[in-house]
Amino acid sequence: MDMLPVDRDHAEHLMLGTDEITVLATGDQTGGAILAVEIRIPPGGGPPVMHRHAPSEIYRVSSGELALYVGEPDGSVRRVRAGAGDVVWLAGGTAHTIRNEGDEDAVAFGVHSPAAVMEGFTRAVVAMDAESPGAPPSMADVLSVAERHGVELLGPVPALA
Repeated sequence: MDMLPVDRDHAEHLMLGTDEITVLATGDQTGGAILAVEIRIPPGGGPPVMHRHAPSEIYRVSSGELALYVGEPDGSVRRVRAGAGDVVWLAGGTAHTIRNEGDEDAVAFGVHSPAAVMEGFTRAVVAMDAESPGAPPSMADVLSVAERHGVELLGPVPALA
């Protein structure tokens, strides 16, 4: 099993749309326990839809600001602002998405536990992007990949009351 610290110069870098993901620890390296990444989300970036999955996740914002949209048990959605130094935890099964609504890149350290769902989904979407550079994958393809990997796509962020 590989141990940290990670050699960032040789770490794997993935592009998921406009978001850059630096892989710091994989499921293979951690016995399936975690996927640890650094994400760099440009202004306007982040997953475009609300979604949910079984793994829990935690983010520590390093720079910039993230807006997290979190589904509540009553069906409403709450917007949580997280700036540099803030830590946000999301329980598995929570409807959510993360957006950069600011004017500068947002950078955060993130952990998904267990690793398999989000690592598999991320790698599958990156592979789809690589097959057709510059052309976004069809919604049917994205929905199929999400379903195969245990990610439920819930649609756009609803308007907040």
